[in-house]
Amino acid sequence: MAGGSIVTQVGGKEYPGNFTLFVAMACLVASSGGLIFGYDIGISGGVTSMDSFLSKFFPSVYRKAKEDVSTNQYCKFDSQLLTLFTSSLYVAALASSFAASSLTRTSGRKWSMFMGGITFLIGAVINGLAVNVFMLILGRILLGVGVGFANQSVPLYLSEMAPAKLRGMLNIGFQLMITIGILAANLINYVMSKYDWGWRVSLGLAGVPAFIITIGSLCLPDTPNSLIERGHSEQAKEILAKVRGTKDIQDEFNDLTTACEDSKLIKSQWKDMLEPRCRPPLVVTILIPFFQQLTGINVIMFYAPVLFKTIGFGDDASLMSAVITGVINVLATVVSIIVVDKYGRRVLFLEGGVQMLICQIAVGVLIGNAFGTSGVGELSKTYSMVVVGCICAYVAAFAWSWGPLGWLVPSEIFPLEIRSAGQTVNVAVNMFFTFIIGQVFLTMLCHMKFGLFFFFGGWVLIMTIFIFLFVPETKNVPIEEMVLVWKNHWFWRKYVSESDIHVENVEMTKKSHVKTP
Repeated sequence: MAGGSIVTQVGGKEYPGNFTLFVAMACLVASSGGLIFGYDIGISGGVTSMDSFLSKFFPSVYRKAKEDVSTNQYCKFDSQLLTLFTSSLYVAALASSFAASSLTRTSGRKWSMFMGGITFLIGAVINGLAVNVFMLILGRILLGVGVGFANQSVPLYLSEMAPAKLRGMLNIGFQLMITIGILAANLINYVMSKYDWGWRVSLGLAGVPAFIITIGSLCLPDTPNSLIERGHSEQAKEILAKVRGTKDIQDEFNDLTTACEDSKLIKSQWKDMLEPRCRPPLVVTILIPFFQQLTGINVIMFYAPVLFKTIGFGDDASLMSAVITGVINVLATVVSIIVVDKYGRRVLFLEGGVQMLICQIAVGVLIGNAFGTSGVGELSKTYSMVVVGCICAYVAAFAWSWGPLGWLVPSEIFPLEIRSAGQTVNVAVNMFFTFIIGQVFLTMLCHMKFGLFFFFGGWVLIMTIFIFLFVPETKNVPIEEMVLVWKNHWFWRKYVSESDIHVENVEMTKKSHVKTP
């Protein structure tokens, strides 16, 4: 069954194909890997605020939290031990992403997804049945391993399986699932917080998305790129014809084969990644997840419940904050899915950056004016609604730009021979700085006060300038011809020699859609 006809044209060549039900279902199932990451993001914060959970596993934290009667809106009670417990998942994900890189390359993308799902499932069961801190930490580590494998393999799978002209849309399905997972977890937390045993259900239900990706991965075909890389050329040709909905796939198959021949010459992915020709994608892949964690999304989301309570939601403030920002998150990600392959990655990056910068400055000014440097003050309902409006605009901007594109762009810019290692760099940098921000955020807020909004605003300005100058447009470019993008970029071209270009007919035409600033 085929949908609309798609013709990708780069360098004068045409890659015909159709948007098939087969590729749509494959990408939908693979995208469900984002549910496990999203569910954990949403569930962990809610569970660690449940009295029954804290009193059982962290009694000292529970007692101190009950004794804290401060009205300081900057220096909320902070426990490094509890924060470390929450953030331990990211350390485990960072470490496991390196093992995932090897499995993804040698055994295929689908088996790395399976490993991520089954490990996360085991971790969810252990956490749901936990009777002591050791079981909690063990389960948390296994959850991290699952996230590391899934985040390493799913974006690669989506980028390689999708037609070039729909790669953005299908890849961002991963981020959409993350946002759905967050929203679902927040709703579950709200319901379960009313019961003493609710934390067990919240933690245990993480097994549901894990079960989906575990079973789903067994039903998926591997990508043509991975099959060729592992010597299954005939099977790869059959899968390529199936996902493109046409038998006219020889040009694309030839390019994949050429890329595979190059990959066989590589003895070490990590050593080859340091070659000059790999410097452009490596630098971009390190900086994009680094910048993503410095957008200030954490400080914005921290204030949301306080502000929603001020404008009249009372005890339901946390729920309404989670639901409203969660729905905005999902809808804005859908916007990104719709426009990313039409207007490109750069447009979303730049527009989102400008919008986030304006919102950060506005919230910083408003919060600073209300709480000053003392952190003590009150907000009127009207005043709070203005701040909430800025927060919602910020969340939307993040959700259609740096949220999804932080996973999309790094997964599509590396050559096949080091693509798995490249995605590992993306996951490792993302997890490392998520961990660091999680450890220092509340301390920074207490010391920098409303200035923290301006701190992150400064980083948003820097990252927006970086995108404008150094990140070329990648929409509509076949993934194995991405070297042409770097060769035609005003800055990165000096790192790519003519001998590094092995695709056929490399003359760029006006129809190639490869644009650089």
